[in-house]
Amino acid sequence: MIDRTSPEDLVSLASDMQVGAIVVLERDPGDVEALLADRVRAVPRLRRRLVRAPFGCGRPVWVDDAGFDIARHVHRTVCPAPGDEAALLDIASSLVIRPLPRSSPLWSATLVTGLAEDEAALVLVFHHVLSDGIGGLAVLASLVDGAPRPEAVPFPIAAPSFRELAKDAWASRLTPPGRNPFAGVQRPSPGPRCSLNQPTGPRRQQTIARTSVSRLHAAAHRCGGTVNDALLTAVTGALGSVLASRDDHVDELVVSIPVSTRRSTTAAHLGNSTGVMPVALPIGGDRWSRLTRIAATTRSHKKAVASAAPFFRTLELLGIAGWFMDHQRLVNTVVTNVHGPDQPLQLGGAPVVGLIPLSATTGNVTVAFAALSYLDAFTVTVVADPDHVPDLLALTEALQAELDLLGAGTGAPTRGVTPGG
Repeated sequence: MIDRTSPEDLVSLASDMQVGAIVVLERDPGDVEALLADRVRAVPRLRRRLVRAPFGCGRPVWVDDAGFDIARHVHRTVCPAPGDEAALLDIASSLVIRPLPRSSPLWSATLVTGLAEDEAALVLVFHHVLSDGIGGLAVLASLVDGAPRPEAVPFPIAAPSFRELAKDAWASRLTPPGRNPFAGVQRPSPGPRCSLNQPTGPRRQQTIARTSVSRLHAAAHRCGGTVNDALLTAVTGALGSVLASRDDHVDELVVSIPVSTRRSTTAAHLGNSTGVMPVALPIGGDRWSRLTRIAATTRSHKKAVASAAPFFRTLELLGIAGWFMDHQRLVNTVVTNVHGPDQPLQLGGAPVVGLIPLSATTGNVTVAFAALSYLDAFTVTVVADPDHVPDLLALTEALQAELDLLGAGTGAPTRGVTPGG
């Protein structure tokens, strides 16, 4: 079967976004190169490169990289003193914005040693066209200790011929279309004009806020919401505080919330299976009232999650996809949240003591948020263009304060709140 990019992958190709995670390890796992060389066989796309199909032969296809060499993908570096989390984040930020060569499989893994307390970290980076957040977790599950060993399969398999590509493309064109992905979707109003939307430069800086999954769940439950609703409440509260300090007064922000449409959670079916849900959310007022309103709003929007692929396909055909990303004002920020492993992991015998999500802002969104859970730890990475977000530390402190207050239940309603009330 021909391994093509999905329509949703066109969005990733247009934005050229890279994502990943920092796998924090209790110690150096040793020969990580040999370990990954063996385990990538369980994930076909980690040994495939993306090539454009000939004219009239459909979307780009993934083909086995006959010259695959693990040494091109796995690297080592020593963290500079003092080897703390900030220094590790600086390394990870530089790696996630460094373009992966299109001539090879679109991923990299960098082992970082020299961390405090003899810890080490594996920084995994993927092009978003290779995998979305849930797919990335499936990849991680295939690389850690205890993962099922793959059956031996021929490698490399010859790329499909022109005839095969053309036949497959025409067969897909003749397939009756499914449900209109935009059915029931209300076109979002542009986000309010504010300092969050500015053309971004090449630099990125990442900071972290943390809380407990169980505490955030308890906070959300009080107001009829989800963990993601509680995260959105903390993010909007923090952004509201920072915008007010900038003398930038708005009542709401349009937040783009990626929602997975993935039907398979295995590493055999990767790609970007993500819909978008732009939602106008309040940023002021009491956090518990805001949480109740946000929970009601997201609940009403979940039935109208849409694929942005048809829209971006049109922009690409017109040659203006990049221009649109750099000038859009439909959304003010992006908040993504992925539920991570509930069981402890090991890599090369080294216990995994933390997972930190990595993302990158695109277009003229100057700050975005990515959350990932591991066991009961809930880690939120704030990624920003530091030239346009000089108050990133203040924003992170405000986010941590919001998470702490929600987790502590400070000022929470004593009885259940009617959703939307």
